[in-house]
Amino acid sequence: MQPDLWRELAIAVCLVFIIEGVIPFLCPSRWRSLVGRLAEVDDRTMRMTGLISMLIGLGLLYLIN
Repeated sequence: MQPDLWRELAIAVCLVFIIEGVIPFLCPSRWRSLVGRLAEVDDRTMRMTGLISMLIGLGLLYLIN
């Protein structure tokens, strides 16, 4: 069972890289603009956004499994 876990984790990480690369590949100027705006966001807002994102991901994983 252990090797399957590592294989699935590796697949998940690869899928994250693919998904993260789609927008910069398709719209590099919009991506650059978004990153510039993100640099101006305060730490508290960024942390809350990250927390909400993690909770949504956790909830979706719970629903799937």
